[in-house]
Amino acid sequence: MASVDAVYRTENSDPGTVNKNKGMLGKEDFLRLLLAQLQYQDPLEPLKNEEFVAQLAQFSSLEQLFGLNNNLSQLQRYAASLNNSQAVGFIGKEVKALGDSLYINADGTSSGVMDYKLAEDARATTIAVYNSRGELVKTIERGSQKAGEYEYTWEGKDDKGKTVPEGEYTYKVTATNSQDEKIKTTTYVTGAVTGLAFEDGISYLLLGKRKIALGNVIKVS
Repeated sequence: MASVDAVYRTENSDPGTVNKNKGMLGKEDFLRLLLAQLQYQDPLEPLKNEEFVAQLAQFSSLEQLFGLNNNLSQLQRYAASLNNSQAVGFIGKEVKALGDSLYINADGTSSGVMDYKLAEDARATTIAVYNSRGELVKTIERGSQKAGEYEYTWEGKDDKGKTVPEGEYTYKVTATNSQDEKIKTTTYVTGAVTGLAFEDGISYLLLGKRKIALGNVIKVS
């Protein structure tokens, strides 16, 4: 794929220039070089048929790669269009997706709950909450819990009992079994889809001020 992209970037550059980043030529450049080589070749030592055919074959390969790149670009645009159309249908619906974020409003209320799943019975379960700078602001001990899915609503206060600033926070759930071994945990985000965002060809669903990738959605209701 990298070589195809390089050909595409060169093809769309100014004719007669060399891709300075990759050192590759476009098809116009290649054709000019081939014609110049034929024009200025030594009449006493002309270009051999085998060499000429080999260079033509390279030119043909370049043309094919360029055509392939165009086809791939069209397929990508088509896939993105389908993705965007599908994403529109999520607006107003409740979704559940893989994720670990929640938003604390200015009044300290939480937009979204901490939703997680334990793969097996846990002797101890802990939720650690981090701010946007990755700093630990709250540690929540949930004790022993059976295997299954749980929800926890954070009141928006740090370990000192102070209301945290408005913004997006992330959480991590860790749990250990009776042998003090870590067990698998999975975190989710849930909420109503209020809008959409499209960035770098990726469709995102907006759950209030939270953003989740469309590909992470596992349930819609």
